[in-house]
Amino acid sequence: MVDALEDKRTATRLRVLVEIADRQPAVSQGEIAEAVGVTAQAVSEYIRGLVDDGLVEKEGRSRYRVTKEGVDWLFQEAKSLRRYAEHVTDDVLGSVQEDAAVATADVAAGETVTLSVREGLLHATPGATGPATGVATTDAAAGDDVGVTGFEGVIEMEPGTVTIVQVPTVRSGGAGTTDPAALAERCRAAGLVAAAGVEAVVACRDADVSPAVAVAAGPVAAEAATRGVDVVVVAVTDAVGRVTDALRDADVLYELVEA
Repeated sequence: MVDALEDKRTATRLRVLVEIADRQPAVSQGEIAEAVGVTAQAVSEYIRGLVDDGLVEKEGRSRYRVTKEGVDWLFQEAKSLRRYAEHVTDDVLGSVQEDAAVATADVAAGETVTLSVREGLLHATPGATGPATGVATTDAAAGDDVGVTGFEGVIEMEPGTVTIVQVPTVRSGGAGTTDPAALAERCRAAGLVAAAGVEAVVACRDADVSPAVAVAAGPVAAEAATRGVDVVVVAVTDAVGRVTDALRDADVLYELVEA
């Protein structure tokens, strides 16, 4: 269980620390008390405890700042809360919600189906032969969309790979410095190609590669990879940071290579 959900005091301690981080360095205990729903005296006690534990440092009267240790604790708690929320939405609520899948064969409403992910899309196959199953809520012919509910088990799926191909900025030669044949070969086996930056789009054009997206390449790559799709992101060097930030936020591994 997440520490912040173990008891009310820990949860309040977390909320007080968040409010300090949001308002630092000038901290009004009254405003925090109103935001958190406790008394100003209680906030004072919580802050004293946070200072004693090294999570907050006092800089003067009504002036506080979250320490590095406090930031680290907040990050850990936030990550734990996110994982717990994902468990609730994906594992708990996922079993009662209805989703759409591609029928691999004719399916009748009420029939048990085996679930799998192919090319990033949920597929439903008649029968209960796999580790993850559901119940069809609609009739569907092979290749059509079918409603599925009553999810049970875990869908076996290997995460996709993400390769980021760096293209120099136009100041450093741009797309003209890349090898179109090599880029085309690298993109050929990918399930999805995304481009980030004008130079990257031009490099793809020169290699006769059509990227699926030329905006929000990082979030798209992260989402696709978590669904088992191998992705190549062609990115100008100035945009690589934005792409890798999105991948790290989604806990997706990636490889950086030169074009």
